[in-house]
Amino acid sequence: MTLDEMANNLGVSKSTVSRALSGKGRIGKETRERILSFAREQGALEETDKPAGLVSTCNIGVVLPADAYANRTPYFQDCLLGICEVSSLMKYNVLVATGIAHDPSSIRDLVENGKVDGIILTRSMEGDKAVQYLTDIHFPVGMTGVCGYDEVIQVDIDNKAASENLTTLLIGRGYKKFALIVEDLAYQVNQSRYDGFCSALLKNGISKQSQCFYTGALEMEFLDTVISDLMIQKVECIICGDDVICSSVMSRLQADGYRIPKDIAIASLYNSPSLSCFSPAITTVSVSVRQIGNMIGKQMINYLLGNEYDKKAMMDYEILFRKSTNRVRAE
Repeated sequence: MTLDEMANNLGVSKSTVSRALSGKGRIGKETRERILSFAREQGALEETDKPAGLVSTCNIGVVLPADAYANRTPYFQDCLLGICEVSSLMKYNVLVATGIAHDPSSIRDLVENGKVDGIILTRSMEGDKAVQYLTDIHFPVGMTGVCGYDEVIQVDIDNKAASENLTTLLIGRGYKKFALIVEDLAYQVNQSRYDGFCSALLKNGISKQSQCFYTGALEMEFLDTVISDLMIQKVECIICGDDVICSSVMSRLQADGYRIPKDIAIASLYNSPSLSCFSPAITTVSVSVRQIGNMIGKQMINYLLGNEYDKKAMMDYEILFRKSTNRVRAE
């Protein structure tokens, strides 16, 4: 019996039949079992043949964003390290691929050539074609971040809650005029941080329109203009979306002679070792990225092995209040 005949009898596509029989690519469990059962009944698959569902490379693919290698934040490297640690313990190998925004070609190569059993994405983006591609073919996919696809295994911290809580605590310390600086809002993490900040303002009766917002790549040559604007607007506290932004802003403020926090306070919604170089110490949201990597790797491999796993997991975070947001009385 040909693939076309099997597809017509089962009411599925020829490519779906091919994936079920060859093990290259992934389809739903029920559909795969129905195709394999029909193939056996028709003598197209011997009982001794290894079913597609049991074909394993013992490899998982981890996709790092193309800008991860140029970015000064160690987030992606720490996450990869965490995935590798748990994968080694669970007898799996890790293949690393570089992902370009909205271009799933590198992922398609891993999947369609049968090189990996599952894919882990390390960045969540709105309208990501990689996620759409993987879910369309029902290929096992995990993500460090959150998305709207129920079948994607997701591990993250609650960035919206962390942003809201930090902002609320700063308001409780007397700050009323803020500047929020985040990068691309197409990244889900930045959108969540923005939403959390706005939620804190609303719950504390502070007008969003009275605050300052800066989004997009913060080029060093524009920092002087941004800082000048902050001072003209009489901003009391800057909240930076991540450690890279915070390092740039803090360095320029100190180079220009501003006193932290007497002239202006500063905090970061993500911590990293780079922030420990500053004096005064910077208030920040702290989370173990390596543990996030451990968790997503563990859940993905447990899923592939047919063990119990958590479809969605939120990791703990800690708000570290330090001297960069200690209010100083006017002289």
